[in-house]
Amino acid sequence: MTDLTSRGWIVAKGCMFGALILACGGLLILGAPSIRTAFLVLVLVWSTARFYYFLFYVLEKYVDPALRYSGVWALLREVRRGRRRHAER
Repeated sequence: MTDLTSRGWIVAKGCMFGALILACGGLLILGAPSIRTAFLVLVLVWSTARFYYFLFYVLEKYVDPALRYSGVWALLREVRRGRRRHAER
């Protein structure tokens, strides 16, 4: 699979993710309308964004600049390979 390079499709993909966040969050709040549910949805969205930032910025910039990966599965493969290489030494 090739990388997505079209600006239009990248923006469309971002908009679709935003729509999914709004739809899922809204449905969760409608399913159990309470301040607690709304707060938990907000915390979930915020912490997911921070985790994404950690995985795709912090690890590369501050932990291991040589670590390159295109997604979570690729990261897990790299970590697994790194552990194997470390064990072989």
